[in-house]
Amino acid sequence: MTAPTDLSDYSIPATITTFDRPVPLLRGPVPAAPFDDPSAGPYVLAFRDSGAWRSAFKACESKIVEQCEAGARIGCAVCASSKCAPPWWWALIGRSPPSLAEREVCEERETAACVAASREKCVKFGKDKCLGPFRDARIAVNGRDLTRKKKKKKEAMELIFWSSMGERRRSSIGLEILGSWVLSKCELGETDYRGSELVDTENIENSLCLR
Repeated sequence: MTAPTDLSDYSIPATITTFDRPVPLLRGPVPAAPFDDPSAGPYVLAFRDSGAWRSAFKACESKIVEQCEAGARIGCAVCASSKCAPPWWWALIGRSPPSLAEREVCEERETAACVAASREKCVKFGKDKCLGPFRDARIAVNGRDLTRKKKKKKEAMELIFWSSMGERRRSSIGLEILGSWVLSKCELGETDYRGSELVDTENIENSLCLR
C-alpha cells in the first residue's frame, strides 16, 4: 500500500483501504457422525450440500481437462513441427524443401488432428483424477437435504421393485450391493454422508434407465 501524499486528507477514499472479497470455503466443519472415526475429533469437514459437491467436482474436472489440453497442444505442436519438417536426406538428392506456406498448412493440420485425438483422453484423465478424492469427500445433511431424507423409503422401494423385475436386472444390480445401499440410505441421525453415495446412486439410476 502506498503512503498517502496529503497527511491532512481525511476523506473516505484516503482513509479506507479496500480488500478483495474473501474466497468462500468449499467445506466447513460439521459434527462427526456415529460411524466416523472418533480419534479424528468431534468435527469433520464436509460440503454444505450435494449441489456444492457437484459444483466443486465439475470445477475440478474442468480445470484438469483445461490444463491437460493446454499441455497436449504444446506437445502436438512439437510433434507436428517435427513431422512436417523435410527429411535430412532431401539435401543430399538435391530436392528443395517445401515452402513456408505449405509447412504451415501441414503443421496446422497435424496439430488439429493431434489435439482432437487427445481431447477424449483428457476428459477421462480429469474425471479419474477427481473421482477418487470426491468419492471420499463428506457432504453435510442440512435443510436442503430434507427432501433427500423424505425420499429414502421411496427410493429403497423403487430399487427393490426394479431388482425384482427379472433375473437380468437382479444380476446386474446385485442384491448384496442393493441391500447395503438401502441400509445406508435408511440410517437415522446421520450428519454427513460420502460423495460415493451420490456417484453410486447416479450410476445405478443410469443403468436402470438404459434398460
